[in-house]
Amino acid sequence: MKQALRRQIFEVAIQACIGNKVIARETLSAVRKDVLAKCYGGDVTRKKKLLEKQKEGKKRMKRIGRVDIPVEVFPTLLRRS
Repeated sequence: MKQALRRQIFEVAIQACIGNKVIARETLSAVRKDVLAKCYGGDVTRKKKLLEKQKEGKKRMKRIGRVDIPVEVFPTLLRRS
């Protein structure tokens, strides 16, 4: 499942279910943007602030974000089973 889907901006949990029973679960890790690229030097507090801001944004996106699954993925998932 992990190889068939693209990584999203936030962490996504993928579950395969039959009825109410979960038979497989994978977690796609989030794509990270390098927010520290413009920070060079030794100001640690600025770096921490940028990483915390990114973390809050990812948390917000996970709450309201949507994942689009391409149609081509479904046949590949069924073929691998």
